Amino acid sequence: DVQLQASGGGLVQVGGSLRLSCAASGFAFEKQTLEWFRQAPGKERERISSINMRDGSTSYADSVKGRFTISSDNAKNTVYLQMTSLKPEDAAVYFCAANIVDISDAGVVAARYWGQGTLVTVSS
Repeated sequence: DVQLQASGGGLVQVGGSLRLSCAASGFAFEKQTLEWFRQAPGKERERISSINMRDGSTSYADSVKGRFTISSDNAKNTVYLQMTSLKPEDAAVYFCAANIVDISDAGVVAARYWGQGTLVTVSS
């Protein structure tokens, strides 16, 4: 079974830093795309970063570009989100997800799997 375990959330002051971790299991970690989303109260879930494990390419939402960095440790099947220069608007529940594409004789099946969220609170 695909499992994603996010951790590392907490309370941080404006301008501070925090590192989130997402431990993955149950799929070929090195072949898929791992993502970070966040959802603030009353707002839609927002995709903020992704990393393609095949080629290492990364992407960021404009709202976090230059402040957040996604990385991975293949030996640990873990993806990280280093967050710096945190702002009040970064406060949200952060979710990791795996966008898994399975190619077989039966065809191509793509699905996104979610981990539980981890809460980030930014105090001013």
